[in-house]
Amino acid sequence: MAADISVGGLGLAFVLLIIPISVSLHFQLGITKTIITSVVRMTVQLVLVGFFLKYIFYFNNIWLTLGWLVFMILTAILSALNRSRLKLKFIFSPVFVSFVISTFSILLYFNYFVIHLDYLFDARYLIALGGMLLGNILSVNIVAVNSFYQSITDSSKLYLYRLAMGANQYEALIPFLRSSFRLSLMPVLAKTATMGIVSLPGMMTGQIIGGSSPQTAIRYQIAIMIAIFSAGVLSILITFLLSIKKSFDSYGILRVKIFKKK
Repeated sequence: MAADISVGGLGLAFVLLIIPISVSLHFQLGITKTIITSVVRMTVQLVLVGFFLKYIFYFNNIWLTLGWLVFMILTAILSALNRSRLKLKFIFSPVFVSFVISTFSILLYFNYFVIHLDYLFDARYLIALGGMLLGNILSVNIVAVNSFYQSITDSSKLYLYRLAMGANQYEALIPFLRSSFRLSLMPVLAKTATMGIVSLPGMMTGQIIGGSSPQTAIRYQIAIMIAIFSAGVLSILITFLLSIKKSFDSYGILRVKIFKKK
């Protein structure tokens, strides 16, 4: 069992905020309010989530668990779309389908084949692992989607030239798809390549503190990192395939109205 953190101990953790706040004030970074707001928001959200998860884990009901996971997916989608240049009505359904398919397919595969759970919808595993997958899916999708559509806009003449020379839409888009895939996935690969030497990941650290052997923690971490990366790739692929159908007209021209007004 991990050592408990008392309310007083948690209060002392907040004292550490003196460091970033002092730096912000001294160098006039202008982020002091943002630091405080972010920490307060995080604290409130985690306290509420901890309250709800206590009962979700206690009842361990499939519909309650799936409902919470869908809520997590919707929250991740709205966060991703708020940071996207694309309008909600054009991109929501592709991203929703992408997040649902990639999250559930990888989770169920992981629970059944990798860790051999008797009950695939065990709330502790489904929600904890689902949160890890969604965090990565969210970050890679934001980078991939923004990069893809921005690069087409910036290089519209090149794209149209390819179409004019007889390329079909897929052939004209493949350089942009390739570039966006690389841009979104390289940071994840760089993090994966240095894991264990440069940093000890959160899941592994948590399991060791919780009493698991280092060998068990390592096996879990290797497996979840592969699952996270695979879910990210799958989600980007599905988002691209579905959004392209809605974002281009019958002539293969990108619809300007898909972008938010600046």
